[in-house]
Amino acid sequence: MPFFKVIENTGAPLEIQQSLDVSWKEGIAAQVMLTMLDYYVIPLALLLDATPHQIGLLVAIPHIIGAVAQLIAARLVALIGSRLRFLLRATITQAIIVIPIACLALVRLRLSIGWLIVFIVIYRTIGNLIGTVWGSLASDYLPAEQRGKYFGWRTQITGVAGIVSLIFGGLWLNGLKHTATHFSFFLLFLIAAAARLVSAKLMSKMADLPLEHKPEANFGFFRFIARYRESNFVKFVFYVSAILFGANLAAPFFSVYMLRDLHFNYLAYTVIQMAPVITGILSYPLWGQHADMVGNAKVLKTTGLLVPLIPLFWTFSHYLPYLIVIELFSGFIWGGFNFCAVNFIYDAVSPEKRVRCLGYFSLISSIALFTGAWLGGILAENLPAINGSPILMLFLISFLVRALAHYFLSNRFQEVRKETRDISSFDLFFSVVGLKPAGSNGIEQNTAGEAE
Repeated sequence: MPFFKVIENTGAPLEIQQSLDVSWKEGIAAQVMLTMLDYYVIPLALLLDATPHQIGLLVAIPHIIGAVAQLIAARLVALIGSRLRFLLRATITQAIIVIPIACLALVRLRLSIGWLIVFIVIYRTIGNLIGTVWGSLASDYLPAEQRGKYFGWRTQITGVAGIVSLIFGGLWLNGLKHTATHFSFFLLFLIAAAARLVSAKLMSKMADLPLEHKPEANFGFFRFIARYRESNFVKFVFYVSAILFGANLAAPFFSVYMLRDLHFNYLAYTVIQMAPVITGILSYPLWGQHADMVGNAKVLKTTGLLVPLIPLFWTFSHYLPYLIVIELFSGFIWGGFNFCAVNFIYDAVSPEKRVRCLGYFSLISSIALFTGAWLGGILAENLPAINGSPILMLFLISFLVRALAHYFLSNRFQEVRKETRDISSFDLFFSVVGLKPAGSNGIEQNTAGEAE
């Protein structure tokens, strides 16, 4: 049964039912654009002869500028006076900015990489703001106990659209690589722009719920940071950001390693990139159901324990079937981590503070992503090689940083839901994969974590 029908059965207002119905359709169109840009912008940069350092800048600079923009997310919404009006203007603008990105594939400029970085900065800055405001609006449609189920269901559907887009992109680029590579990239990104326009059209049919403004919700960034010792939420933000810093030391360079060092064609590249998307889709509803039972913090800490293993496994072999298996594992683990990180925010922050806190979370995590990608770009050109590739050494460093981040920061924040089931990380993992039913040592009362 579609989830919005479940909401209908609970007596939710008609405008909420319609918005939830439109939301997953809008998400499909949005995911088409996101998949094509996220997975094929680095191959485009390599086609334009980008160096590893330039790849690092391509990933890093948009994150830092997008992070600074998060400081004004709440002010922009207040200035426009409506979350939905902001989202519609931003999505249309983002679709337009994809067009010159597409044109760079055809028009070979002397500073093509520089222009690509500029356009991606604008694209990702707008995307970060959209994510913050959309999360604030969509979370208001649902009570806390239904968010995990609905967002897991929605993410599964949009994930299928991502897989189709990824397959299409890989087949398209691989099929034309000998005759019209630049033109095929051009058309691929034009399709992405068109998909975003469809997304904006569908989003216009969603309900625009009023956002209550309270004086206590107007707190500055440095005041937010200063509450680290007392704030459960700020500790959570620093944990997630530290993990993302370690991850982004390596993340931009998996593509470089596959296409440049291993000489994979676009089809093999797409198959490996598709593997985590598939397991992500399968895992979202499973993690969502378990998060509703044991709490988002428990899922975060369980998946955060396993995230460091991913770059380590990449150093063992470059055999294609082996890498596919590793990426299947990666998608499963990152699916739980990313999904529950967002839902933890929805639980931990009151609605009137949500835009601001989502913005500050995005700011800090984006700084971590920028620093990781920038440093990774430098290291990728200067580290000693392992089996002919310095990127493999970078993967080992990423493993170590992720592991240290989890070890030192994972126990500093607690679950905010008052009643959750007590379960070990071992039992939780094997329950999610279906090898062992979720055991219970009773209901645990959480008092350490307070909602902000």
